[in-house]
Amino acid sequence: MDKKTVAVAMSGGVDSSLTAALLAEQGYKVIGITMLLTEEGRSETVNVAAGEEPDCVRDAKKVAAALGIEHHTVDFRKEFQANVIDYFLSEYAKGRTPNPCVMCNPSMKFGLLLDKARELGADFLATGHYARIGQLENGRYVVKKGLDEHKDQSYALHRLPQTSLQHILLPLGDMTKEHVRELAEKMDLPVAHKAESQEICFVPHDDYKAFLQKHRPKCLRKGNIVNDEGKVLGRHNGVPLYTIGQRKGLGIAAPEPLYVHKLDMQHNEVVVGGNTSVFAKGLLASDANWIAIDKLEDGMEFGAKIRYGKREAQARLSMQADGLLKVEFAEPQRAVTPGQFVVFYDDDVLVGGAMIEQAIND
Repeated sequence: MDKKTVAVAMSGGVDSSLTAALLAEQGYKVIGITMLLTEEGRSETVNVAAGEEPDCVRDAKKVAAALGIEHHTVDFRKEFQANVIDYFLSEYAKGRTPNPCVMCNPSMKFGLLLDKARELGADFLATGHYARIGQLENGRYVVKKGLDEHKDQSYALHRLPQTSLQHILLPLGDMTKEHVRELAEKMDLPVAHKAESQEICFVPHDDYKAFLQKHRPKCLRKGNIVNDEGKVLGRHNGVPLYTIGQRKGLGIAAPEPLYVHKLDMQHNEVVVGGNTSVFAKGLLASDANWIAIDKLEDGMEFGAKIRYGKREAQARLSMQADGLLKVEFAEPQRAVTPGQFVVFYDDDVLVGGAMIEQAIND
């Protein structure tokens, strides 16, 4: 039987590099592909027209050469701008808090890049995500949590369709980060000790405020910080510069701690209140994508995670007549944030997720 061909999304980091090395060792025919997404990166700005390459491309090429595999660079700058950066900017301009990684995965990595991999003759696309792919008895492909709970990235994969999931390999899902580093050292990968970055890949120096000021300055208008009664307590420099649940940096003197619990772009106001104002009994969400189930039955209960890194909370789900998903928590949850995503789990299986539209407080 012919060896299966796997394209590996190589970012130049240790995770994707080890992914390529492991699959080559397992006998797959491996092709490396690196996406060129932006000229304005975390710590560098490159001039692609002048032939400059970002670090991610250079490092990926080094690893591919060390492994003896072919490597391709695909220019997706225009598509990334439309699908991810413009979304990121427009959500902030609406007073919402976006998650660009969640949007990038179905549109770019497991959308356009998967299509490119198939064009190159690959049977699968592999990435360095800390998550696992499985298949249920009913034939549905599912995402499962990575075994390293501190690195689990299943949350960011909840929008993937079945058509993509059947062509994805995630070799690091059973590993810890420490083990990945050890194996990369043993295999003498050039990026074995490369520092890990947690920042948004297209925001220089992780300064999203400066990024907004440069690309959407009109959304940063000075205005009032008010309480629920509308009393002016202070001034702000732009609603998008604040986050739900924020306490520090408000510049307000008050007898009790005050927290941001609403961002009102329509009235250009940041609304604050006491600690209890930040807790919600539930939420409404839109654009649900179900992975482990065909459709939601009213009354289903799952563990709900309202942002990456947050603990799961037991929740009851139902669909409203207006098409929005209603999520009712067993215990109130802190800082439910419009624009973020609520993701549901049944033990370690990712059931699905949806975009948070509003908190329910009554």
